[in-house]
Amino acid sequence: MPRLAYITFDRVPAPKGASTHIEAFARGLASEWSAIDLVTVGEPSPDPIERWPGVIHWELPALGPTLIDRALCFGRALSHWLAPRDFEIVQFRSIFEGLPILRNRKHAALIFEVNGLPSIELKYRYPGCEDDRELMGKIIAQERACVSAAARIVTPSAVTRDFLIRSRGANPEQIEVIPNGVDTALFRPRNPIENEGSLVYFGTLSTWQGVDLAIRAAARVNVPLKIYGTGGRGRREALERLSAKLAAQVTLHPPIAQEELAEQLSHASVILAPLVWNDRNALQGCCPLKVLEGLASGRPVISSNLEVVRQLATHEEHLLLAKPGSVDGIVDAIERL
Repeated sequence: MPRLAYITFDRVPAPKGASTHIEAFARGLASEWSAIDLVTVGEPSPDPIERWPGVIHWELPALGPTLIDRALCFGRALSHWLAPRDFEIVQFRSIFEGLPILRNRKHAALIFEVNGLPSIELKYRYPGCEDDRELMGKIIAQERACVSAAARIVTPSAVTRDFLIRSRGANPEQIEVIPNGVDTALFRPRNPIENEGSLVYFGTLSTWQGVDLAIRAAARVNVPLKIYGTGGRGRREALERLSAKLAAQVTLHPPIAQEELAEQLSHASVILAPLVWNDRNALQGCCPLKVLEGLASGRPVISSNLEVVRQLATHEEHLLLAKPGSVDGIVDAIERL
């Protein structure tokens, strides 16, 4: 069998949807190739571990005060790691590992797994960076270089596929859409839905997720809201201030493991996924894992009327859709349920 490396500028395992996605991909690839090398951010060690059956996990450093510093550190370590090794296939997830791979590709066929693009998403983490035309120009050029070099592109959303064709010059015949999946044995209906229970949001606290809308809606209907999410300290503090201002019954919890999350969802009355309308969700696209896991849990789900959600489920049949950015729409749906 050909040697395959799966390389990502992410920490794995981690309590994030990206980690869940990476684990599923790694396990699936290993089952087809008997063994693969998984390379991620982490604490470097001279010896890898077998993270999952057939998945040989290497961790490389990504140190520094800024994202660019960490990406450069990881890129140098990755170039050093790749130098003595030969792979027939290399799959990667972003430009941050993609560029070092392009420089050290040898004869490997490249698979570019596109879940998101920094040219779209960075500004939500670092406001103002989109005004740096030189920086954004370089990032877009690097995205195009990775798209051009890839023998195949995989993405979880048809919206993302269309964006890559339209804006990054991808060849339609080289793109495969592989939607996110959910472990239906873990996320399954368990407990009867309580009439007076709680609202639940889980996932990152990024602005594109609409967590502030969930808080405002919870305050309007006076129903407790539990938030399980990961995000920077500034973002978490901003959401805590909003909750205190509205006197909302909101509790912010750190991210939790999949097994514990499944248990918490089984006691929720309603799961909220109020994605906002912006270029990240509506133009670039995504495949919201929280919607899939919420549906699999057998709980009512309220989400936003966006194409990326409509591709997964049908309004009035599988979930309720509200106008993106509308607190009134979320409130109406909660009260109806």
